[in-house]
Amino acid sequence: MGFYDKIIRSLPSITDPKVHLNFKKRLIWTAVILLLFIILGQITVYGVSRTAQERFQFLEMILGSKMGSLITLGIGPIVTASIILQLLVGSKIIPWNLRTQEGKIKFQGTQKLLTVFFCIFEAVAYVSFGAIQPLSPDPGLMMLIIAQLTFGGVLILLMDEVVSKWGIGSGVSLFIAAGVTAGIFVGALNPCANVGTPGCTLGDPSAGIFPFGHIPQAISYLQIGEVTQTILSLLPLIATITVFFIVVYVQAIKVEIPLAFGSFRGFSRRWPLKFIYTSNIPVILAAALLANMQLLGSMMAGRGITILGTFDENGTSTGGLLHYLLTPHSSAIQVFSITLLIVIFAGGMLAFYLKHRNAGKIVAGSIVLGIVLAAIVSNAFIGLPTGDEMLRLTGHVMFMVIASVVFSIFWVATAGMDARSVAEQIQGLGMQIPGFRRDPRIVESVLNRYIPTLAVLGGIFVGLLAAVADLTGALGTGTGILLTVMIIYNLYEQISMQYVEDMHPAVRKFFGH
Repeated sequence: MGFYDKIIRSLPSITDPKVHLNFKKRLIWTAVILLLFIILGQITVYGVSRTAQERFQFLEMILGSKMGSLITLGIGPIVTASIILQLLVGSKIIPWNLRTQEGKIKFQGTQKLLTVFFCIFEAVAYVSFGAIQPLSPDPGLMMLIIAQLTFGGVLILLMDEVVSKWGIGSGVSLFIAAGVTAGIFVGALNPCANVGTPGCTLGDPSAGIFPFGHIPQAISYLQIGEVTQTILSLLPLIATITVFFIVVYVQAIKVEIPLAFGSFRGFSRRWPLKFIYTSNIPVILAAALLANMQLLGSMMAGRGITILGTFDENGTSTGGLLHYLLTPHSSAIQVFSITLLIVIFAGGMLAFYLKHRNAGKIVAGSIVLGIVLAAIVSNAFIGLPTGDEMLRLTGHVMFMVIASVVFSIFWVATAGMDARSVAEQIQGLGMQIPGFRRDPRIVESVLNRYIPTLAVLGGIFVGLLAAVADLTGALGTGTGILLTVMIIYNLYEQISMQYVEDMHPAVRKFFGH
């Protein structure tokens, strides 16, 4: 065993359970970690200025963090380490064979080592560049804050490992879903008119003071007869519901490969390949990459370095490269994007249910019709988006789509989801494609007709949907909604397949068994 192997094997880790854990025990472990995550989010780091805690809240939902608390770093170090390592291994700069046990151990150990490194690096960067401001410039206090942030980041890493081994799903997904869900409820129902200040000042429409929550806000506008403002207040809620149904609908689309058992004649099954083949992983990585770029740009701009962009005191981009990659926020963009999203979704459903031969033409026609209707509706309600807003819209959509496709391709190569790995898995189950010899190379050639295409198309779809959903101003951010719905749906499927036998009969019915 080499020196490097000894290092990665000596890293702190969570042991695998020695005995089988039933659904109830795994659910308890998951709930305990979620509760611990929420508690850690309420523990403020000692020595931090309270005003600093509100500066970067736009990152909290995507990175599963809470600024100024022990979970300030969130899943940022984990995702950053994963992005870098995937790029290095996927491009063969690091020539590891992930199909071997040795390659997998090196990959996982290196990812953990990189995560610990980024916990330290990001903690130093947060404090040094002013994202987290100490109460005083005392070097000792700054070191103490860095140590607390690093400790919190490593704790998140271990909590993620606990959920993966002892709970249900993954900790990264759990933390994202928790943050987005909290954001949705606060954004929809918060009756307070003041945000970021102590206490709660209730809205008073007669005095021009309106609640922060969109539902109370819409009711307040309706009370004073502002119908247009009422509709605009409800747009994020409409966008949230629309994105929810689109994701649930598309999750069910799949290609099924017919298989037969080689040893038992007459027995067969189908191997499903989902349209969103790599699930929500590409969007998590793309959104985290953009969030890290935004954070880095904000911190650099605070030091007078404006290579990535310039920002105002609220962290909103005002110029530079990131200005044309981040989501533009305006009522005109919201109305335009929601109308476009609804029309395209309606066109897709129409093509599916009619089983039309030219389904692609129907979807393409719905896109053209959607753009025309979106322009008409937007112009009627609030006015057309400006040229700068449309340029920013295009930049954000292109970034999310391209990044999602790249990460989708790399994820297939590094996560054992490529045609060869799936063919070996099918071969190991004693199955083959009817009418062909029992040879994994034949299965691989058939799978190669679908998997690379699904990886690209799935990446394009989730990137496009996340970007457009962001533009609609959906509660919890469009990307957050997309991730959360997919996380919950995948969790439902995992529970339904793996743990249904451990459930109470009444609960089992809920999962369709």
